[in-house]
Amino acid sequence: MHRSASSLLLAGLMPLAFAACAAEQAPAASSGADAPVASEAIASGRPAPQASPVPQAEGAWPRMTVHKTPTCGCCTVWVEHVREAGFEVDVVDVDDLGPVKQRLGVPYAKGSCHTAEVGGYLVEGHVPASDIARLLAEAPAARGLVLPGMPLGSPGMEMPDGRRDAFTVELVDADGSAQPFQHHPGNR
Repeated sequence: MHRSASSLLLAGLMPLAFAACAAEQAPAASSGADAPVASEAIASGRPAPQASPVPQAEGAWPRMTVHKTPTCGCCTVWVEHVREAGFEVDVVDVDDLGPVKQRLGVPYAKGSCHTAEVGGYLVEGHVPASDIARLLAEAPAARGLVLPGMPLGSPGMEMPDGRRDAFTVELVDADGSAQPFQHHPGNR
């Protein structure tokens, strides 16, 4: 199937995918000091020392790992979005995202339906690929980006009629606090 025809088909299924994903959301873990963290780079808020967050070759990005549940349709559409932006993506299907969110330090109440790791950062939810590219280019001392919930019109949550809610991607600092990173306007 042609890529844009595939995108249109998936966009037409978004209302069904939204309902399925909303039912599967696992609560985000608290960012308390006792939370186990496998990746020291993410826990400390610094990019992984063994890999530069911005590759030398133009258009090349660090490989991304996306953790999602096996039946999440909107997560699959978001993965297609970041692949189209040039990211190589490994998808890991898990039944319970709670331990992944806890390991990576996703702050409480900042969760969504999928969690990604890229260049030593966490990316939670339907964050636009352009914001991920900016994060990697600027390489702040932070845990990563979060887009709580599942805003209509965000990547992977596109509506057939083009409706978009305004949303703000947040930067999660090393201490677990969050601040606005990029605002995306809505159209209604």
